[in-house]
Formats: sequence, structure tokens, C-alpha cells
Amino acid sequence: MTQFYDARGNIYGVISPAALQEAGIDLFANAIECASARQSWSESAIKLCCDWPEGQRPANSKSHRTDGLLIGPFQASAPFDVLIVNTDGTLAERSGNGLTIFSQALTEQGLMPEHGALLRVHHDKGEPVETSVKPAEVGGVKGFWLDLGQPAFGPEAVCAQNVQNSGFNGREVSQVQPLAQLDSAWNHSQFVRIGNPHCVTLLTDVAGLPSNEQMRESSLAQGLTRIAYAMPTGAGEPCPAGVNLQWAVRESEQRIVARVFERGEGPTASSGTSASAVACAAWRVGWVAAGEVQVVMPGGTAPILLQAQAGELTGVRLFGAALRTGNR
Repeated sequence: MTQFYDARGNIYGVISPAALQEAGIDLFANAIECASARQSWSESAIKLCCDWPEGQRPANSKSHRTDGLLIGPFQASAPFDVLIVNTDGTLAERSGNGLTIFSQALTEQGLMPEHGALLRVHHDKGEPVETSVKPAEVGGVKGFWLDLGQPAFGPEAVCAQNVQNSGFNGREVSQVQPLAQLDSAWNHSQFVRIGNPHCVTLLTDVAGLPSNEQMRESSLAQGLTRIAYAMPTGAGEPCPAGVNLQWAVRESEQRIVARVFERGEGPTASSGTSASAVACAAWRVGWVAAGEVQVVMPGGTAPILLQAQAGELTGVRLFGAALRTGNR
């Protein structure tokens, strides 16, 4: 049985490896082998767990009911292995909202220790990405702090190719030509890696932010898909492995408004790692100081805690909460 949870407008299904196997999905017994063989089972798992039932898809909705599928845990005690499956069948290295949801599912299963646990996301792009989570309460809301570690900046951090240097607010950033070709205002971008790759395009006017509806329109959607997705769905340019896209505007002190187009998903209401990348990019160009930063997305506002020392960003923490929305 698949349990569905909502975290800031992102909905993920959660299912155990055993339940998938019982449903006829041929999985290996451990997360490492499952990730390596994902092309043999991931699309079938998405179809089984995330597709709309026959005749029940609402008009103008996206093709899947969720933003992805979380498979795990593969063991009954920490550290917990998990796979994050995008709705196109690819595997994500990290998802802030997804790991918040997985943490809530572990809590409901009685597996999450009071002091927190280490989550290991397995994928097919390299070594597992580890995230430390800790139960917490912020503003009367019970959830989890996710320690996302130290970010890295610049084209080399995300293996971006064929980009040029540019300047923004007196800081060096990048110009991504495929983005600038879609909109002449999209010519100042900051690359950030927080376990997964991001390209944050910095704007000076909130009117320049694309809406999710605009990003679903065919012409813009096709252009953004070519940039964000790896081949063969996209062009893998500027990043051969694909890259998550964000647009950001400084609204006020320590507060940024953002939009998100995710690699493997398209436009989304919110994204925890995208919000964290936006906060990091905002710090990099002098928009915000270290400390708590609010990143506002259509699905909700993400509290981000930036830690800095000697002029260097040393850590990023994301708070999130999740609620169960149903099962299938």
C-alpha cells in the first residue's frame, strides 16, 4: 500500500520495498542494487503508485498525482536507505520535501529515534547522499530540521559546460545562454550544489518570475525541459546530468520569493532543496545575511538556516513538516 503525504504543496507517495515486490515490481533486496538497476523497474513503480486511476484524472492536472515516489526504508533501524523516484522514472540525489515526508513516515511507523537519524539517498549518479534529520518544533509546528551540509558554488560544482561569466550586484555569477534565449531578463544565474545541482536565476523585479501556469505552456515548457532534463528527454545543456531551475527576487530583508522548475518533474509548488539553493544564492550575491532566511514559493514558505564563518557559507539547514493525505 502506498501512503501519500503533503509537504508545502509537494505530494509524495511512500511505499516499502516489500510492498512493491508483493505488487509484482521486481526489486533487489538492497538500495544500492535497486538504484543501479532503476531502468528495469522505476517506470513500472511510478505507474503502479502514482498514475491517476482510469478516468479519474482532473482536467488541467499534471499527468501524475504526486511529485514522486519514496521507496524505503530498506532496514528497521538507522541509518535508513531510501530511493527518491521522479515521476519520469529517474532517481533524485536529494529532495528536501521528500525527505521531510520520509521522516514523517518513519515517525508514524515508530522507527524514527527521538534524537533523529541519518537518511541515505541512493541513486544512479554516484555515491549516496546523506542527510541528518532531527525532530523539532518551529512556530508550534512539529516537523524536522534537515542538515543539508555545506553548499558548493559555480559551474564546476554542477559540471556546467559552455557558460560565461557575468556580474550581478557586484558579484560574479554565470550567464546561461539557453535561459537568456528564453527571456532576456534571465541572464544572471548562480549555480549551487546541495547534494543535487541547482541553477538560480536572479531577477530584480517580481514581475519577471514565471508562474507555474506559464511554465506548463508548451513553448516555454519545451525550452525549460531541454535545459533542466538530462538526455534523452532534455538536451543536457548546460549540465549533462540535468539541473534544477529556480528564479528568485529579493522581497525584503531575509525574505526571497522564488519559482521552481525541477529536473525530472517540471514546475512544482515548492521544493526544499530548491528553496535552500535560493537562500544560498541570495547569500552569495549579498541579498541576505547568515541566519534564518524565508523563501516564499507557491506551495508555502520554507525556513532556511544559513551558517557562515570567515566569509564562507559552512552549512544549510531546512525545516519542514508533512501531513498524510491518503493511501492507495
